[in-house]
Amino acid sequence: MKKTIVAAATLGMFGASAHAQSSVTLYGLIDAGVTYANKVATSSGHGKLVKYGDGVASGSRWGIRGTEDLGGGLKALFVLESGFSSGDGTLGQGGALFGRQAFVGLSKNGVGSLTFGRQYSFSTDYIGGNYTMGSQTPAGNYAYHINDLDQLTSSRINNAVKFQSANFAGLTFGAMYGFSNSTQFAGAPTTSSGGTTTQGASSAYSFGANYAQGPFGIGAAYTNIRFPGGATPAFGVSIANVNTLGLRDLETFGIGARYAIAAALVWANWTHTKFEPLSGEASKLNNYEIGGRYAFTPALSAGLGYTFSKLDDRFEGKWHQVNAAVDYALSKRTDVYVSAAYQKASGSNTVNGRVVPVQAEIGSSASFIGNAGANTQFVTRIGLRHKF
Repeated sequence: MKKTIVAAATLGMFGASAHAQSSVTLYGLIDAGVTYANKVATSSGHGKLVKYGDGVASGSRWGIRGTEDLGGGLKALFVLESGFSSGDGTLGQGGALFGRQAFVGLSKNGVGSLTFGRQYSFSTDYIGGNYTMGSQTPAGNYAYHINDLDQLTSSRINNAVKFQSANFAGLTFGAMYGFSNSTQFAGAPTTSSGGTTTQGASSAYSFGANYAQGPFGIGAAYTNIRFPGGATPAFGVSIANVNTLGLRDLETFGIGARYAIAAALVWANWTHTKFEPLSGEASKLNNYEIGGRYAFTPALSAGLGYTFSKLDDRFEGKWHQVNAAVDYALSKRTDVYVSAAYQKASGSNTVNGRVVPVQAEIGSSASFIGNAGANTQFVTRIGLRHKF
């Protein structure tokens, strides 16, 4: 339920004069449930895990958004959105108060919007939000690709200026840049007195386009993070943690499409991620996903998806993953769901001179259930989701 009554309370609290076309809305979502995983890494190998968990199908959040009509088709707008854990009430996104989104801007009818602040990249906006198992079913974060290294789950860019066009007969497009806020405009690494290279300030940019008309949709997006650290996914391995790889650039390109046929929806996507180190040869990760969803009734739907992920030949890592999800809507704002994922990994990497077998890593699940202690893993979950 949209709490538009908050507009009057907010305006009254700050003593502002209420414009007839101004509005402030309180909104949110809580996702909670129980997860079982058959293999989770331990000091002695791996074990089973049953745990309470939230934010899997959708990230739990609350937010405030508002607009002010400035006349002539021009509007001011803002969004402040906070992620949290329903299990213990702590803030998400590293403890940031408005870690999901925080921006202000202007929009013009027939032109588009220009916004400033912490915002989603176009990899998330156009690909992750439209053409994935994670966005089309409550499989959510368990269906996204290995550790979200392709930035589809919730890639957010700090200090960003973002332009997004209006909808032109189904076509939208945009570009954004996230400043390093450093004397080095594009960001730069720093070296400690001990000679260890660490990541300094970073910058990022992203652009993309999406077309959706009737039953058909297709989109493409590119995101580049210079000296990773300026953008952090909501879950999985954060870009800040990728700093341990000594990266100069993390860049990802993705394309996705979908088509609706009566009560069925099918989709596919491909992403290509390149890891450019400070020195040495770059590595590449490709993800290929197909899936579909069928609505048996207006309330009951089920989805099935398959993803194949492959690192370049130097690392030999391969992952096959199958996801399934069933969703039942109790109302327009409340649903219950069951989801499951199975993954099999193969290949081996050489780390510090040792040959290390590739392990299973379901979706962006590292911060949910921990990495697998084996090359296979099965995860299942039952959950409840409520929107307000």
